Amino acid sequence: MSETVSNQKVISLEGTKNGVISVAKIEEPYGSDSATVASIGISLAGDAENPEWKVHIPLTNLDDVIAALQALQ
Repeated sequence: MSETVSNQKVISLEGTKNGVISVAKIEEPYGSDSATVASIGISLAGDAENPEWKVHIPLTNLDDVIAALQALQ
């Protein structure tokens, strides 16, 4: 696989002792010519590199997902 991870940010997960939210941009996550995604992971153990839960959002959907999340407030 030829994926490239960049712009990683790790955020403390509120309400947990060690939990983190990791956010990264991954280019070619599923092999050559696959679309770039935003990867959001949750690790209760604090291991940002190996989250227990993960979602990949195509960058083309990012604005709509951000708007939906902001509407929750």
